[in-house]
Amino acid sequence: MSKNHLIALFWILLLPAILSAQGLDTTKIDEVLGRPGQKSGDVYRVGFPRTDLHVKVGDVEVRPGLALGSWAAFSGNDEHAMVMGDLVLLEKEVNPVMLKLRAANFDITAVHNHVLDETPQILYMHYLGHGPVVELAKSLRAALSVSQTPLGKPAPAQPSEPAAFVKTVEATLGAKGTWNGGVLGFGIPRAEPITEDGITLTTPQGVAEAINFQEAGPGKIATTGDFVLIASEVNPVISALEAHDIQVTALHMHMLTENPRLFFMHFWSVGSPDVVAQGIKAALEKIHTK
Repeated sequence: MSKNHLIALFWILLLPAILSAQGLDTTKIDEVLGRPGQKSGDVYRVGFPRTDLHVKVGDVEVRPGLALGSWAAFSGNDEHAMVMGDLVLLEKEVNPVMLKLRAANFDITAVHNHVLDETPQILYMHYLGHGPVVELAKSLRAALSVSQTPLGKPAPAQPSEPAAFVKTVEATLGAKGTWNGGVLGFGIPRAEPITEDGITLTTPQGVAEAINFQEAGPGKIATTGDFVLIASEVNPVISALEAHDIQVTALHMHMLTENPRLFFMHFWSVGSPDVVAQGIKAALEKIHTK
């Protein structure tokens, strides 16, 4: 083999690693989607809160950050990217959005509820796409455009003092949450690695125990989210939640080819901060987290 052939072979073998190391040019994603995201390691996550919706569960007005946040998590590099996420949709929006995503060769991995007895009814569409990052972002925006999801550049978040319940919940769970938009959120990673299509996933890609809290009237908070579970954890977690009057609102999958097989359990409860937090803590003790 000639020297030139050896050099060419060297670059052919090395180029994928170089491209992967370069990661994503996130400015291209921002330009297409019309808003900035947040970088966490090698993942770039962009949120689309449904601030246009006024959803109630019983007497509780659900804040966008509690359970109404569409999102997209990009990884890979500019030419070979992956995007996965979750879209918050009204019933009438589901099929128009699905048609757009499927036309762009996105996989639809789940469509279902997360909460119960909400008005109006909300459905959640999980999806997965592969391809050049700009094309993925364009396809996602086109799909969102056939819903009523606000796509304009969001106003800067106004900082606010954490509510009084935050200290109680954080002390009970033994973890520090994130306070944003009147919602206290936690993302607690599982202990074992999780892969999808052979790619290791991280917390921003929807594989952490996601737990959110907001005020729900004098002396009360509401909590919802999803526990990410392996099969052997499902029923012990149900029992822990039931013992603390926390309602299980859904149990299903979000992905198609993940390893290990995961089950996502959604929940809802309204009560005093200490009682609600103790119930969440009891459930977390049944899960193999870091």
